[in-house]
Amino acid sequence: MAKITAAEVNKLRKTTGAGMMDCKKALVEAEGDFDKAIEILRKKGQKVAAKRADRDSSEGAAIAKVNADKTEGVIISLNCETDFVAKNDTFVTLANDLADLALNYDNKEAFLAADFNGMTVQDKLTEQTGVIGEKIEIGGFEKLSAPFVGSYIHAGNKIAVLTGLSAAVDGAETAAKDVAMQAAAMNPVALNEDGVDQSVIDKEIEIAKDQLRQEGKPEAMLDNIAKGKLKRFFKDNTLVNQAFIKDNKQSVADYVKSVDADLKVTGFKRVALG
Repeated sequence: MAKITAAEVNKLRKTTGAGMMDCKKALVEAEGDFDKAIEILRKKGQKVAAKRADRDSSEGAAIAKVNADKTEGVIISLNCETDFVAKNDTFVTLANDLADLALNYDNKEAFLAADFNGMTVQDKLTEQTGVIGEKIEIGGFEKLSAPFVGSYIHAGNKIAVLTGLSAAVDGAETAAKDVAMQAAAMNPVALNEDGVDQSVIDKEIEIAKDQLRQEGKPEAMLDNIAKGKLKRFFKDNTLVNQAFIKDNKQSVADYVKSVDADLKVTGFKRVALG
């Protein structure tokens, strides 16, 4: 039997995050082969992951990152089962490290297959499921590109938002963050009227007509009144038309114009846990 030293056990613990006894057992089983011991721990994680596959992973950390040029951003959510794990410093650090890596990939599938310290991201998630004992997975994955991209992460890492602006003007960073905070708080369904899905519009018109019928309005008037209610829906639920939360006397679009007359919001992405 290979002699397992405390230094080897500690090295494996630091590499994998597994417990000391689990690391020692893995090294003994692997007869001192470090790489084989990692594989043993990963297999343990795979067994745990299979057992917990049907668990709800609605807790976690939503993290937004922006590249050095501030022209591209990404949001990922690293999901787990309990708030206790979600608040753990090691878990939040892992979420941030994964978000940094995610900046280099265009979609979730490519990201999960990417190398993360010698293993794929998916294998790292499986490993951590074994280490932590909870289902760990990537929930949300969103990318955004624009001439200027800003971000905001709501307290507790529960909501993360990216916003794109049409130019990197003076004040763009503050404006982008303000608009991102708006999207975090007000959860708009789209950037503007053009971004609202037709099925949502049809549903809102039908709801409005039903309400008007119950009020006894004549059938011939329903279409025009319903269109007026739809305009109100757009004002309340599309980002650029919403009343700006820091000054409800102006819309978000007007606020952005106050920073620079030609400045516009070009897009946003929002990921929320739960």
